[in-house]
Amino acid sequence: MLIRSKVIKYGDDINTDVIFPGRYLEIVDAEEMAKHAMEDLDENFHEKVKEAKIIVAGKNFGCGSSREQAATCLKYAGVEAIIAKSFARIFFRNAINQGLLAIECKDADKIDDGDEIEIDTEKGEIKNLSKDITLKIKPLPPFLSEIIKSGGLIEYMKRRALK
Repeated sequence: MLIRSKVIKYGDDINTDVIFPGRYLEIVDAEEMAKHAMEDLDENFHEKVKEAKIIVAGKNFGCGSSREQAATCLKYAGVEAIIAKSFARIFFRNAINQGLLAIECKDADKIDDGDEIEIDTEKGEIKNLSKDITLKIKPLPPFLSEIIKSGGLIEYMKRRALK
């Protein structure tokens, strides 16, 4: 899988309450959820994500509650991938289940806001095109890659059931 885009950069400990505020938990429509993505953290997020489809963050991205809406709202807001030094375990799995690529990269701090990068999951690398450097990433296991390529766990299971 190859994804190329500019980056929106955040710091450590971005929790699910700022990704998708709890006051909107009654919303069940994914498109409606997307309208509230990151609104308590970054009032310009929706303008930025029009051109920058990759979020880069520090440690513990997605910590806090286990709300799956946090991954859903980012996907439907237009985010194609999240790169972080580490993820909260439940957020990581919720992202994969939604078909949202989540990649751990110990060198995520070498990517800055606005950099253009290219993620190659098969080669296990991120090219920072703005800085002309290549960062290594741990490739996803094949079954997780298949879930992402299918568009999420539900679509993956539907395809398997039809085989």
